[in-house]
Formats: sequence, structure tokens, C-alpha cells
Amino acid sequence: MPPFTPSPPAVQTMIPQSISSPYRFQPMKQATKPKPFMGPPSEMDFRSRKQLLLHPHHRTDPLVWCYGILCVVFSLLLILAGIATLIIFLVIKPRNPLFETANASLNSIYLDSPAYFNGDLTLLANFSNPNQKVHITFQYISLELYFNDRLVSAQALRPFAQRSRESTIQAVHMVSSQVLLPPDLAVRLQDQVRRNSVLYEIRGTFKVRASLGFMHFTYWVYARCEIELGAPPRGVLLARSCRTKQ
Repeated sequence: MPPFTPSPPAVQTMIPQSISSPYRFQPMKQATKPKPFMGPPSEMDFRSRKQLLLHPHHRTDPLVWCYGILCVVFSLLLILAGIATLIIFLVIKPRNPLFETANASLNSIYLDSPAYFNGDLTLLANFSNPNQKVHITFQYISLELYFNDRLVSAQALRPFAQRSRESTIQAVHMVSSQVLLPPDLAVRLQDQVRRNSVLYEIRGTFKVRASLGFMHFTYWVYARCEIELGAPPRGVLLARSCRTKQ
């Protein structure tokens, strides 16, 4: 085995560092020369600046003026027409048309089963215009027949017109066919037939146009009539109570 010989120690080499000075010198700036005084701005400068600030003036098209004038006139006419209508409405105080059941006849009532109702009712509907100077037109007429708030029949009538203080009577035939009734209502109907006192309610919905000279206005009117009829086949009208509201 060869003898162990130690390696020579490493020699550290010292590298000298550069010494930097803590003071730095900056070159001196040259002094700027003041601008020479040019004197106050001339009148030409003011005019050029004014032309830059002001926009060029354009003339308005005559059609635009005509359109604006027409809009103003039309708006004034609408306002005057509304004021005139309001004054006439407050002075004349037009009344709602009246609806009532002049007569009625219960022709038949029978139940196919404990749940299905069939009936036949004929009534004379009286429409009247109570106004003295206002003409009215019934543009839409719908009549509905109810038994204990249950719709059992409906009928629509043709439009017609009425002069002041005029009445119109129309025959209305209302048929109920296979109308499903809850068991409690079916029992109540049979009980009323046995007692010879059947209660119905007629509900009317009308769209009315009132005319006074050159002015017209349209509104809706609702009518309610509670009628008491005898048992069929005679089924005469025993009592009635009608009211109409707008």
C-alpha cells in the first residue's frame, strides 16, 4: 500500500475592488434666455380666435318650422277639446244606460245524472237610455246566466243604437246543456224546484258609446239582475232586482 501524502493547501487569491467615489458631479445646465416681449395681441388675432370658437350659423329649414307650428296647433286643439268635453260632461251629467228584466219564463229544468244540469230560460231584456240629449250605441252586449255563482249559460246580442229617452226590448233565449254542477249545487237546485222558487242571476257586460253633437266617448257598463222564478213548466217571474253601474 503506497504511503498517504497530504494535498497542499489551497491558496486564496485576493482581487482588489475598485473604490468608487461617493460624490458625483453633474454638468451645469445652461441658463435659458427669456423670450422677447411681443407686445399685446392685435385685432387680427382676436378675430381669428373668435372665428375658431364660434360655429358657422345655418338657417333653419322652413319645413321644420311648419312641422313645429302644426304640432303646437294640434296640441292646443286637443287641450281645448278635452276642456270642452269636461265642461259639457259636468254640465249635462250623462247617466248610464239601464238594464232590467222585463219578464222571464223558466221552461224546463232537469238533471241527466246527479252532476249534469240542463235548462231552458226565456227572458225579455229591457235596455233604456235615460239621457235627454245624449245618444248611445251598444257596441258590445254579453249576457250570462248564473246559478249560485256558477255559470250555466251565456248569450251575445247584436249591437244597436238608441236615441235619448228611448227603450229597447229584446227576447233572449238561454239554454243550458250538460253543465257540470257540484253535488251540493245539484241538491240545492232540486230543493228550489220542489219549493217552487228557483233563484238565478243575470250578469250583463256592455260597451257603450255616448254621442253628444260632434263629441263621442266610450265606456263599459256592468249590470246585475237577481230573478226568482217558479218551477217549470210554468216558471213565471216572481221577483226581480236589477242594478247597473259603470
